[in-house]
Amino acid sequence: MSIFVDTSAIFALVDGDDANNKRAKRVWEQFISERKRLITTNYVIVESFSLFQKRLGTDSARDFYQDLCPLMSVQWVDAVAHNAGMAAAVAASSKKLSLVDCVSFVVMRRLGLQKVFTFDRHFREQGFTRLP
Repeated sequence: MSIFVDTSAIFALVDGDDANNKRAKRVWEQFISERKRLITTNYVIVESFSLFQKRLGTDSARDFYQDLCPLMSVQWVDAVAHNAGMAAAVAASSKKLSLVDCVSFVVMRRLGLQKVFTFDRHFREQGFTRLP
């Protein structure tokens, strides 16, 4: 089974002060032990890296890149997915959906993914199954 990985889960996994840290670690360890295929996008990688730099420092960003990124399969966002995500973000501006989330929805649908490791409610609102 393949599972999409969102920024909110990645950040919770690394930040010991995050309210979801313990749950994120437990779920991540289960995914790794069960050899789940973990998929994300280069947009999520960029968003996560920037968040680590800004909130936790450069060392944290480097550790994310070196330790977590190799465990995920990165889907590179092409122009079609980017444009579809942009259109969705503009259309849903009142819902405060980010461009990264909208592109993630496009990529997940394109790949036929239903399950997502996230703490972001927007994925459930879009019809995906949130884990945990």
